[in-house]
Amino acid sequence: MIDRPNKLSLPSIAALTLSVLLMPIAGNAQDAVETASFTEAQASEGKLTFDINCASCHGVSLEGAGVIPNLSGDSFASKWSGAPLNEFATELRQMPPGNASGLDEQDYAALAAYILSFSGIAAAPNTAGNALSLQSAASLPDMTDGATTAQLANIASGAVEVLERLTPVTNDMLNNPPAEDWLLWQRSYDNQGYSSLDQINRETVSDLALSWRMPLQSGDNNPGPIIHDGIMFLFTFPDTVLAIDATNGSLLWRYQHESEVRPSQKKGIALHGDKVYVPTSDLHVLALEAVSGELIWDHEIETEPGLEGYHLRMAPFIVGDTVIQGITSLRIAKGGWILGLDSETGAQKWRFNTIPRPGEPGENTWNGLPIEERSGGSVWNAGAYDEELNLVYFGVAPSYDTAPLQYPVNIDGINNDALYTNATIALNPDSGELVWYYQHLENDQWDLDWAFERQIVSIPFEGESRKAVVNMGKLGILDAVDAATGEYLFSMDVGLQNIVTAIDSETGYKTINAYTDPQLEETRLICSTHYGTKSWPPAAFNPNTKRLYLPLNEGCIEAGPDGRYQVLTTGMQFREALNPDSNGNMGRIQALDLGKQEFDWLHRQPSPVISSILATAGGLVFAGDLNRVLKALDENTGEVLWETALDDVPSSTIVSYAVEGIQYLAIVVGQTGYHVNDWSRMYDIFAEQEGMPVNDSPKGGGAIWVFTLQQ
Repeated sequence: MIDRPNKLSLPSIAALTLSVLLMPIAGNAQDAVETASFTEAQASEGKLTFDINCASCHGVSLEGAGVIPNLSGDSFASKWSGAPLNEFATELRQMPPGNASGLDEQDYAALAAYILSFSGIAAAPNTAGNALSLQSAASLPDMTDGATTAQLANIASGAVEVLERLTPVTNDMLNNPPAEDWLLWQRSYDNQGYSSLDQINRETVSDLALSWRMPLQSGDNNPGPIIHDGIMFLFTFPDTVLAIDATNGSLLWRYQHESEVRPSQKKGIALHGDKVYVPTSDLHVLALEAVSGELIWDHEIETEPGLEGYHLRMAPFIVGDTVIQGITSLRIAKGGWILGLDSETGAQKWRFNTIPRPGEPGENTWNGLPIEERSGGSVWNAGAYDEELNLVYFGVAPSYDTAPLQYPVNIDGINNDALYTNATIALNPDSGELVWYYQHLENDQWDLDWAFERQIVSIPFEGESRKAVVNMGKLGILDAVDAATGEYLFSMDVGLQNIVTAIDSETGYKTINAYTDPQLEETRLICSTHYGTKSWPPAAFNPNTKRLYLPLNEGCIEAGPDGRYQVLTTGMQFREALNPDSNGNMGRIQALDLGKQEFDWLHRQPSPVISSILATAGGLVFAGDLNRVLKALDENTGEVLWETALDDVPSSTIVSYAVEGIQYLAIVVGQTGYHVNDWSRMYDIFAEQEGMPVNDSPKGGGAIWVFTLQQ
């Protein structure tokens, strides 16, 4: 066990009370233009609807039942007083989960009226003009109106009690995470996505059920929840951080960063010490007080004048006293980079350019292009860190400007490998110095990123134990290299591509199939696809069984002079195409035995897998798919042991944590991004012609779903 350091200091009860009352789940109540009103007839109708559809879970007196939240009293008032009506409406429409009841807008308006009346809000005169409409811009009434100071303090006391248990996140915790916490994007520095909790296991998973659900604003986002001391920290759309009681979904504090740019999708935030570190859409990195959400410092990342289009997609990565942030640069000249910031002040400590500048090693690998004509090199997944080696590992994305790199210029000392695209780079986290690199696919002409999570694993190889960094690119080829040196160890190809025809057993060099070279003479089938057999959803590794569990999807493209769209500058037109051997299946969960470097079981399904994989000590593997299903598979066989329907597409990492001896499972739904949208488009195109099942029920919008075992 790790000794917990001293608790973080809390603001005063009065200040916290004010923050709780003024911070609804989303939106700003002060922007409301009117206050909601309803009629007695609506409230009466709503009571009947509630008794039939809702009372079995929430109780006949709206008191809640077990882990189901109540719909009245202090906690309800603190959550919804003065909140925008549309946010309350969003939550109502999600219930019951899946909305199999057939409730319509009139029913939900009546339900809202009944719930408000139960909280002591009086109905307006019985006129049609005062009938409640959930489409209005009104705010909810102040359900604490007339309350005494003591009563207001009681509303916030629950939040105070939860926040009082928050302790600083130490370096030791990040290197050896407590079993009950989920402290990083993939839980631990090694990015294994593995939980040692085993209360939810093969024998008990059939009792897994919804514990609580919290609505979120929908938007482009791939959030990864972080949990520490029973508090969930979540980055949600748009540029908003929530602190939530991880046992019941009660909001503790909310911080929203205001900017004039369009919100961009991100993968999360980071915890260290007493701070929460946050990337923003307008290229700021923020440090907030973990206990209150108050801003401590704000670092604006400098870019060159006239160069726009950068993004911060990865969650900040904290090593020691350094906040490491990668920059996404899609089509911008000079490419991306990685920054190291001082964790206490936000001041820049170092910068590593993922596209080498003149005079830097690797600058001769860009086919003679001047720096102004080089692009790409994005870093948009959190790194991995090894304390023993003091190395941090990142994956670097390719360039979209492929035409100038297609043919070598045949000048001595110059090649077209395009470093450090599609490479694993190992940096010293204190200085940003490059220690080694390994390029998995040079001169990528197909947008086949090798840019995803790097996982540190200890596995037997050729008779000895090796610490390796493993990762898989969009082709579905896994590479393993030595963590200390970058020496190539081995590759494993899942067999869903036709671009690489051979892999050198000594170096890992990949021989390219000339048939797939960019050309505009005829349309050719190229597999995989730029959507990625493997994409951003991270895999999970069980260190006990040495199995790696991969979220994969099957698909190809038809490329040539005709198509539906263009991605790269060689002029090739792309069109989605099924893998010839799909047999109606797009999604697959593949188990690899990395200890033996052999393929293990394979689970195939029609619907693409679009969440991360979670592996647990309970012998389970969890995954979510495009048809809004979350399932648990037996880690030894791939047999589906449990599944449940969600009300929107899962779009995040799946995490597990424990509070007071109870294990929970959490996933965010209804916030999308490129991966979800791309595979949704691919699936829709072929679902009808292949007879694939389609979940066409109404989507419920953004939300956190949290499960636990029924008591």
